[in-house]
Amino acid sequence: MEYLHTMIRVSDIDASLDFFCDKLGLAEISRRESPKGRYTLIFLAAPNDSERAKRDKAPMVELTYNWDPEQYTSGRNFGHLAYRVDNIYEVCQRLMDGGVTINRPPRDGYMAFIRSPDQISVELLQKGEPLAVQEPWVSMANTGEW
Repeated sequence: MEYLHTMIRVSDIDASLDFFCDKLGLAEISRRESPKGRYTLIFLAAPNDSERAKRDKAPMVELTYNWDPEQYTSGRNFGHLAYRVDNIYEVCQRLMDGGVTINRPPRDGYMAFIRSPDQISVELLQKGEPLAVQEPWVSMANTGEW
């Protein structure tokens, strides 16, 4: 397992970049806009991690800006922790066998979400290319929030 990033939702990109980059000293590594999803993702890394982060080898902070206004309450602005795993199906099965609910099953062979006992969302991402879709995952519905 490999720690990837922590995601937080932001309501003002400029103010957030001013805080995280200009004041705290993080560097913007990449930015992606999704018109279809109506959001912008900005990945930041600490100065000593910037070069490694550009090669996807260092943990980052992901700022998520949703284009449609939303009031963030009860920790909604904190998104999730993310981990890359060698085999998402094996990891999800092991978690289920241990009593963990798979809130967003890996129907696509690539991404799943679970929650900690304190309801912190954890994203699991398949290392490399998505695995071939397979049962029971492809037919599983989402459970609760993720």
